[in-house]
Amino acid sequence: MHVHVLLFGALKDLRARETETVELPEQATVADFLRRFVAAAPEVGKYAGSLAIAVNREYALPSQVLREGDEIAVLPPVSGGSADEESIEGSDSIHLQRQPIDAGPLVAAVKEGEAGAVAVFDGIVRNNTRGRRTLYLDYESYEAMALSQMQGLARDARQRFDVRRIALVHRLGRLQVGETSVLIVVASAHRAQAFDACRWIIDTLKKTVPIWKKEWFEDGAVWADGEPFPAEISVRESGANSDEKKP
Repeated sequence: MHVHVLLFGALKDLRARETETVELPEQATVADFLRRFVAAAPEVGKYAGSLAIAVNREYALPSQVLREGDEIAVLPPVSGGSADEESIEGSDSIHLQRQPIDAGPLVAAVKEGEAGAVAVFDGIVRNNTRGRRTLYLDYESYEAMALSQMQGLARDARQRFDVRRIALVHRLGRLQVGETSVLIVVASAHRAQAFDACRWIIDTLKKTVPIWKKEWFEDGAVWADGEPFPAEISVRESGANSDEKKP
């Protein structure tokens, strides 16, 4: 059978392509695919212990059996932070966009009579990283999956922190120093829940939502080192890189 593979971030650069097709035996699992993929592409071997795999836009366990025509995304650690995509789920506003983010209307939109507090996180492109002067950043994403993951973060934040309304917007494309890359606005009855939800959303987003950042400096460019995937979605933590041979 054949599966369609999508590459992102540093993996895309190393392979000099964004997509490829891989042939696998029937009943092959995600772990089987990863072993074959790394064996055929030794240049990506250094990332093998820190990848996550998505099958048809959902994070997959190593034991998941693949089917003909599946879409497999090979995801290096994330570092987020055509027409624009948008989802408004209930009273939450979730966006991926390429134009500059305007915080004012989003803050105004989440305010309501029952909300006694609004907390805002505004992630901004800074002018340096570890002493190197930043010229600009490029953000890319596995967009359909990222939007779905962002919707899930909003739903989970509502349940965990009992907040009322959430706006979550992430910028894609080229960003200049001083521009907003991600904006999170949380409205709740009390300030503690708003602060807690806002921090939880950005911390979780940077570990799980498939968005990558390429940093451009005066002396070159690098893909930003992402934070490790949580154990439940990391193929390394789940044993996909074991040397055990399958029968």
